[in-house]
Amino acid sequence: MNPHLSEATAAGAPDDVAPAWDGDNEQWWDWYMSLADNGTPPALVELPASDPGPLPDDDTVIAELAEPYELPLGAAGAFAADGFVVLPRVVSPGAAEVLRRRLTELLATTTGSALRAREMMWLEDPLVRAAVLSPRIAGICAALLGHDTLRLYHDSALCKEPGAGRTPWHYDAHHFPLDSHDVISTWMPLQPVPAAMGPLSFARGMDTWRLVADVPFDKVGTSYDLRVSEALRGAGVVVHDEPFALGDVSFHSTLCFHTAGANHTTTPRMVLGATYYADGARVIDHPTMVSGDWQLFVPDTAPGQPAASARNPIVTGSA
Repeated sequence: MNPHLSEATAAGAPDDVAPAWDGDNEQWWDWYMSLADNGTPPALVELPASDPGPLPDDDTVIAELAEPYELPLGAAGAFAADGFVVLPRVVSPGAAEVLRRRLTELLATTTGSALRAREMMWLEDPLVRAAVLSPRIAGICAALLGHDTLRLYHDSALCKEPGAGRTPWHYDAHHFPLDSHDVISTWMPLQPVPAAMGPLSFARGMDTWRLVADVPFDKVGTSYDLRVSEALRGAGVVVHDEPFALGDVSFHSTLCFHTAGANHTTTPRMVLGATYYADGARVIDHPTMVSGDWQLFVPDTAPGQPAASARNPIVTGSA
């Protein structure tokens, strides 16, 4: 019995995820993090302080994120082939630090243990709203996906506390209750992320998910995470697990298998994430517990209907 599951969600076989999630999304994250294999953790290391330089005010950060970003040559092709791309200097060090401080304030009341998380902050905080709906981020996502009209699924603040373990191997198509693969997620760390802090890591290859399509999910323990790792290693899949410099932002497809390492440092690892999808996607017919409280993100929408609620605004690369 997994202690994070209710009687309803624990019912059935370990791979039976048909029940709807009946807790909140902080409880969902506690459950999901428990599905990762961690082994014996090493001692925590102390990182040198990062100096972002003079801090801009909110208006300056907003203006920065309204400016277009020039994609490096080959970035769109790499995304199409690999399922992900990590882009340099998408945000300035000062803007990252301002956002980190704001998310720290917004997460002050969250109760998650290993990974404190919060979504839908754009509805209440003007700076987060400007970042999540920014023309810079929207323009990059549109160029990588090849769709001009995207909608927001949700934002997310992800704070992996010192000593917190891995995030299990997964791909987002298993999570988001959308009937489209034209879905892209961003991962914007708000401090440098060396290997010891647990950067996001990607299994290279847009079709790599097919190698593990038959691995049964395990909602109780760590067998899914272990078997996916073994299958990827056995197939010789290259895993991109490089550190993130301050200002780097990754973009990954809903089909891209990925994981994140444990935070073996004394510093919390703060990330601003967001997910966008091509306009026209619908909610799938049978959302499962793996989608958490998805109706928080797409309210007043029944399965089978277009995912186009008031909480799913159009984002555009035009300032």
